[in-house]
Amino acid sequence: MAFRFSDLNPEQQEAVYHKDGPMLILAGAGTGKTRTITARIAWLVKEGADPSRIIAVTFTNKAAKEMKERIGGMVAKEKAKLITATTFHALCMRILRHDAHRLGYKGNFTIFDESDQVGLIKKLINRVTSRDEKYDPAVAKNLISKAKNNGWAPPKDDDSVIASVYRLYLQEVHALNAMDFDDLLVNGVKLLDEHEEVRAKWQSRARHIVVDEFQDTNNLQLRLVSLLAAGKRPDVCVVGDDDQSIYGWRGAEISNILEFEHHFPNPKIIRLERNYRSAQPILDAANRLIKNNSKRREKRLRSTRGGGAPVRFLSVPDDRKEAEFIISEIKDTCRLDPQLKWDDFAVLYRMNAQSRVLEEEFRSAGIPYRLIGGQSFYDRREIRDLLAYISLFVNPDNDSALLRVINTPPRGIGATTTELALAFSSEHRLSLFEALGHPQFLEGCARKTVQAITEFRMLIQAVKAEVSVSPPGRVLSRVLADCGYREDLARSCKTPEEKASRNENVDEFLRSLDDSVQRHEGGLAAFLDSITLDREREEERKEEASGVTLITLHAAKGLEYPHVFLVGAEDGVLPHERSKEEGTVEEERRIFYVGITRAMKTLIITWCRERKRYGKPFAGRPSPFLREILGEGVVEENFDAVFNSPVSEEELSDGFAALRRKLAPA
Repeated sequence: MAFRFSDLNPEQQEAVYHKDGPMLILAGAGTGKTRTITARIAWLVKEGADPSRIIAVTFTNKAAKEMKERIGGMVAKEKAKLITATTFHALCMRILRHDAHRLGYKGNFTIFDESDQVGLIKKLINRVTSRDEKYDPAVAKNLISKAKNNGWAPPKDDDSVIASVYRLYLQEVHALNAMDFDDLLVNGVKLLDEHEEVRAKWQSRARHIVVDEFQDTNNLQLRLVSLLAAGKRPDVCVVGDDDQSIYGWRGAEISNILEFEHHFPNPKIIRLERNYRSAQPILDAANRLIKNNSKRREKRLRSTRGGGAPVRFLSVPDDRKEAEFIISEIKDTCRLDPQLKWDDFAVLYRMNAQSRVLEEEFRSAGIPYRLIGGQSFYDRREIRDLLAYISLFVNPDNDSALLRVINTPPRGIGATTTELALAFSSEHRLSLFEALGHPQFLEGCARKTVQAITEFRMLIQAVKAEVSVSPPGRVLSRVLADCGYREDLARSCKTPEEKASRNENVDEFLRSLDDSVQRHEGGLAAFLDSITLDREREEERKEEASGVTLITLHAAKGLEYPHVFLVGAEDGVLPHERSKEEGTVEEERRIFYVGITRAMKTLIITWCRERKRYGKPFAGRPSPFLREILGEGVVEENFDAVFNSPVSEEELSDGFAALRRKLAPA
């Protein structure tokens, strides 16, 4: 159906037709924010605004693409093409491509992706640490990212590992004429801030600015918007919901939306409170919950749907029973309404680890599911290490695999030796493994280094022969024990729980390796090929897969499902134990609020009286948030009564009637 401005509700129309100065649209969950801001852009064009001077900014390529598509259906195609709808990082890249030379870069600078960053940081860590000293490159990367986004320069008089790596990282990346994703923001802001002519050029192009998901912006992104906004009353329209600000842990500043007036004085403030997604009992529970936060802008969601089933919550004996209960409820609901699809159901949880038992029970019940927001087993660090080992056993000339394991664990072949071997291999067109064994290269190495290299090469050659005749899982297990891999892995873990989890992953891989190899015709090499291909297809499968959605609360933001189960509502899980120490309980409440407002028709919340964590049973207590949602439209149920009660004749009759309707000829 064609878009009509008259179809907007009064509050949306007020936002769309706003004429002068900054505007803050407080858009509650499910209130049609995307429709509102795209309609505003279409209205600006209709009123004669130059489309090439409209810039709409959001956080993901997917959101930017959706915005472009919607605008394309509202205005003439030739005008829609001129509108800039992009991400913060892509906008900064455009700014830098024209004028990066002013900051000492060439215009053809390259972008460092995450693997480029981690690879360089790993080399730098090896350069500044002793052989026995361990420092996780992923941790260093996150700390460097945080420092950049907060504008912290590396301290000159600090010789700690992270400060030294940070200093060297900045130098090396710049020397390579490269920028990482954080640099795009940092340098984009720096360029606009320090060069008036560049700022004036982009302010001219940004006559009308629209920012989506403003509650997720950090200080740098706010600074970027401020630098682009020209004049005393700039046309800056931001849309967001402080009640859905759940990314404080990665730098988002809720104060940006709470203190919008401080940055853009005397704005128009419009609240969108008409919810088109959820039944009123779900919204009542959400409203009661979120009003307990002190740092928020007042708003109250009202449903346009009318009626609705009550929100249910109950305690269950343990996480296994929790999964069984969910499966039973899904089956019962589908029996009553055969038109339902598996995709109509979602299970939301606070931590990735909670999905394991759910996955096992869904597989056992034969119910298809898709896992979103969790890390693939084969992307875990320790599993990537083991895959590198067996890749090397299959093909010693695999340079990337050799680089991953040569110092995992340390074996007397230092980073300097490795770098020299890489240079030698490049110069003589050899693999790294061949370079390490070349007499000319070994002549320049110390005696102890030569011995370490020789032992390493002999190990690889011996194991290569052995895995062709013996079960590779057994061979790899022995190699890991001999080289002290588990002890090295333990040293890199920050908590006993992390150590236990990583060890469990190693055990699971070793247990399944031989079976997996046997299932692949072609042996170990075919098994490795299949994993590589599967990892490439994984994201595509996530998008295309059909089934019950298993998803973290963070990943569920912006999504909606007819029937939602919110599991693990225990004190210490939600809110997370750490939040009490760090003073972030209000953000945990917002996370719970986001979960509740994903539900359209039904919402069931569970908590476990006992949950296994790190392989041990822990007694559970109900989340304090459960007390806050109590009220009209929320019912507490008895697990035993619900789980063991037979289906009533009335429910069966309703189910058969729905089935007859579905099967009836058209």
